[in-house]
Amino acid sequence: MKKLAISIIIVFVSLFEVKAQQDLMVSQYMFNGLLLNPAYSGSHSYFTSTLMHRSQWIKLEGAPTTSILSIDAPIKNKNMGIGLIILHDKIGVTDQTDIYANYAYQLKFGKGKLALGIKAGVSRYLFNTDQLVYWDAGDNVYDQGNKQSAWLPKFGFGAYYFTDKWFAGVSVPTLLAYDANYSFSVDVNKSTFLDRHYLATGGVIIKLNDDFKMKPSTLIKYVAAAPVQADINLNFLYKDMVWLGASYRTGDAVSAIIEYQTNFRFRIGYSYDFTLSNIRRYSSGTHEIMIGYDFGKNLSNKKAVRFF
Repeated sequence: MKKLAISIIIVFVSLFEVKAQQDLMVSQYMFNGLLLNPAYSGSHSYFTSTLMHRSQWIKLEGAPTTSILSIDAPIKNKNMGIGLIILHDKIGVTDQTDIYANYAYQLKFGKGKLALGIKAGVSRYLFNTDQLVYWDAGDNVYDQGNKQSAWLPKFGFGAYYFTDKWFAGVSVPTLLAYDANYSFSVDVNKSTFLDRHYLATGGVIIKLNDDFKMKPSTLIKYVAAAPVQADINLNFLYKDMVWLGASYRTGDAVSAIIEYQTNFRFRIGYSYDFTLSNIRRYSSGTHEIMIGYDFGKNLSNKKAVRFF
């Protein structure tokens, strides 16, 4: 079992040198669009903050863990929003830390608002071969264990349209990036080891009766030379307090999701992913917990329901 786990880790390490775990993957993004799209910044009239932790493929040695802190807010008396994301992601012997600042500008459009957003930040990649375990010493490319690191500035873009009842957005989380080991190019593939990802999201709130509302939503992800992946989500809101739902990620997992809004400021959520790929033979699934806190002068002292 241990030999298998180490083999999987080494495969991940090899993939890191070419592709890396380039975009964050969480299950509760539908409650915090900032994680996917910088144009989401300031889409509420108050400050929103979220702390999230994800432990993927429990019981599998070297499996990914991700921690995220995000906060966004409108700029006073302006149709603008700002946001901040701090992310730490670890998989096997690779370690990634991201810091991003977001900015969005909103335009009134029809019954809603159209926001255009950009993000800028830096990612630090650390590859620690000292932590590798292998048996064929003397015949391994990692014999000279050391730490290798790289700093990559990144820039992303997004557009987000929202009303009180529905939303839609598109984004390119890494539109431009630069690695000092490459020649600069507007083509991400030529200036880094990264690939450009394209995301599209959408969702709507449907009132079923006085107690229940339904929120179907989707996320579609595309990257060149890889199959298109889609998340199909369905959540139900009970008495504007408890979210219960499920999500299907094509070829990967089914998630069960619950969120409880304890009062007009505080939210807590949990999701469990049932793995569908072959890794399910060696893992007991994925846990994810989310804590949210809203604050600011424009947040009234009554239940402020967060639909998205």
